[in-house]
Amino acid sequence: MKLFVIVALVAVASAAPQNPQDVQILRYDSNNDGLNAYDFAWELSDGSKHQEQGQLKNQGTENEAISVQGQYSWVAPDGITYTVTYIADENGFQPQIQQGAGGAIPPAVIASLVG
Repeated sequence: MKLFVIVALVAVASAAPQNPQDVQILRYDSNNDGLNAYDFAWELSDGSKHQEQGQLKNQGTENEAISVQGQYSWVAPDGITYTVTYIADENGFQPQIQQGAGGAIPPAVIASLVG
């Protein structure tokens, strides 16, 4: 499985136009034995990142399910980094979004606009 992922990444990278402004893969890690758990992480040269871990819960029962947690982030065109941290389990998808410095409108500005 790991060999297939590496070959696919190399194929995508070699098919892309060679331009200094293209986004590059800086890191890609993946561990998945197909049994009880997995994890992966990647990072791109544009500041985008994603990491995730999953684990099988209640294996062999009628309540068998996968529990996932992770986070991803990206840099928006305005230069602000946004990060989503999440859990996905028997309680559904539970994201939390955070903005980097400068990503929020100051409360005083909002108050002046609202009246």
